[in-house]
Amino acid sequence: MMKFRNFKMVSYVVYGRGSFHQLDEILEPQRRGESPMIFLVDHFFQHKPLADRIPLRGKDKIIFADVNQEPKTKQVDQLAAQIKEEFGAISGVIGIGGGSVMDLAKAVSLMMNNPGSSADYQGWDLVKNPGVYKAGIPTLSGTGAEVSRTTVLTGPTRKLGMNSDFTPFDQIVLDPELTAGAPVNQRFYTGMDCYIHCIESLTGTFLNEFSKSYGEKALSLCQEVFLGEETWGPLHDDRLMMASYAGGMSIAYSQVGVAHAVSYGLGYLLGTKHGVGNCIVFDKLEAYYPQGVKEFKKMVEKNRIDIPQHITRGLSDEQFDTMINVSLGMKPLWENALGPDWEKQMTREKLRALYERL
Repeated sequence: MMKFRNFKMVSYVVYGRGSFHQLDEILEPQRRGESPMIFLVDHFFQHKPLADRIPLRGKDKIIFADVNQEPKTKQVDQLAAQIKEEFGAISGVIGIGGGSVMDLAKAVSLMMNNPGSSADYQGWDLVKNPGVYKAGIPTLSGTGAEVSRTTVLTGPTRKLGMNSDFTPFDQIVLDPELTAGAPVNQRFYTGMDCYIHCIESLTGTFLNEFSKSYGEKALSLCQEVFLGEETWGPLHDDRLMMASYAGGMSIAYSQVGVAHAVSYGLGYLLGTKHGVGNCIVFDKLEAYYPQGVKEFKKMVEKNRIDIPQHITRGLSDEQFDTMINVSLGMKPLWENALGPDWEKQMTREKLRALYERL
């Protein structure tokens, strides 16, 4: 008999403009005596009004996280060690920022209660103990990190998530007001992460009605946002935030595909940020997603976005091999994209040729 995966979801969700104001009330029942809440906040918000709105109590602390680069296992380990040394026990970790901060918050929460390095848990279902309470508050929309069971990290030998039932947030606060004013390019790249999720999920071999239901809605919202005629406004922020949520849910019961698998190699070797990396790769994937790439190019043109080109020019054979090894390690992604015989279809030579086009 077929065994179905028992999917762990985020425990509590609050959505609405201004819902950030409820954060103090939401956190109150989760406080454990004098043990503080640690707020991991994107360094973009340092000296900005949002930082002053964080409901600090007692020994609570804000740590501004540098996310100029993708999250690394070393960064997670240092943050967890710093918090343990300063406070010992804490009540929880609250991530406020884009997908990188979401991933950092989830990973730090887990490492408060699990021994060793976060690199030890890169893979599927390796985490043994629940983390401390964790909440995610996205200020960019598209990654779906607020609902996913993974936290993507670059480690010493790979770029891979801590995929486990202990990884999802206990609470997310979806307040579209927080995404207003995001830099145009960054907003596009992150939004395209969601769009590409949907294309990969909806055309993958793992597709099922659960994934399809969320994926089709997220795709429709992305099309309204990035191909609509209206000037960007509050409704766009509302729609994209819900597209991100639905897009994240769409891959929970399926998987992503070629763009993500190849992008992981770029991220590991070159430090390419996830959203822009997916765009760089997807731009060249006509052979795998013809309709999706055609529509993507329309979105790029309409929104006047420059997709970086020739970023792999001049790399050595050893560097290409590093990217290929990381990419081919993403087996579930390749299987979703190409089927169970994917290794016959995606040879090292074929993948090298694809990387050379980027």
